[in-house]
Amino acid sequence: MQTPPVTPDSHIIFDSHAHYDDQAFDSDREAVLSALPDAGVCGVINCGVDIRSSQKALALAKQYPFLWAAVGIHGQEAGRAKPGDLNRLLPLLDEPRAVALGEIGLDYHYDDGAPRDVQRELLERQLQIAVERDLPVILHDREAHEDMWRLLQKYQPRGVMHCFSGSVEMARDLVGIGMYIGLGGAVTFKNARRPIEVAAWVPEDRLLIETDAPYMTPVPFRGKRNSSALIPYTAEKIAQVRGMTTEQILRITKENTERLFGITKCTKKHGS
Repeated sequence: MQTPPVTPDSHIIFDSHAHYDDQAFDSDREAVLSALPDAGVCGVINCGVDIRSSQKALALAKQYPFLWAAVGIHGQEAGRAKPGDLNRLLPLLDEPRAVALGEIGLDYHYDDGAPRDVQRELLERQLQIAVERDLPVILHDREAHEDMWRLLQKYQPRGVMHCFSGSVEMARDLVGIGMYIGLGGAVTFKNARRPIEVAAWVPEDRLLIETDAPYMTPVPFRGKRNSSALIPYTAEKIAQVRGMTTEQILRITKENTERLFGITKCTKKHGS
């Protein structure tokens, strides 16, 4: 493996979005997670996408002190959601290691995906819960910008648009209502014009960095399984377009992630 852009001794990597409950980690999950602190990772927000994965995310957060959980039902799962799933979600949100409602949102990419009206209803109900409980949301928006924007204007939640792939104009609208912008490995991809433009523009206090592990692996490891240990490669690219150092980007995004999710313990190795 190539030398990472920062020394792991600094422990300033906070991955704002990952899926370590994913089956891609079933064969070596414990080894992968146990190695993260020695790679400089002080925190990870592990996101569920349905009731089962939310339960797994919460269980992992209880096992590893540098993990926190987000629980929610993703738009892609709306067609498979069972009656009463939102009621089953509520006690998970009461857990101390649950810091957000997510990953939730709208995904209109697939012709055979969940019906759009079902997705919208599910998202709206979860936004209501988030606002009532004053919890941040972790949002997914794929080819659904108009409907997403309408709901965000209606409910005005606080949170982050993860894996942002829109334009600077869209990012400006989101920041204007208080949202954070999550950037990941896509900024390192060839011909990644819009992510680069957004990385250069987004206000310093609204920038988060993420992996979406096991997906969206940054160059030079694209095509392989992603890990929070690879975040410095994404941070390095963001730093280049902003005229900053990789360490500065990691420190800024760590502080922003802590602030959004109300976390105060991501300060030392092993999250202690």
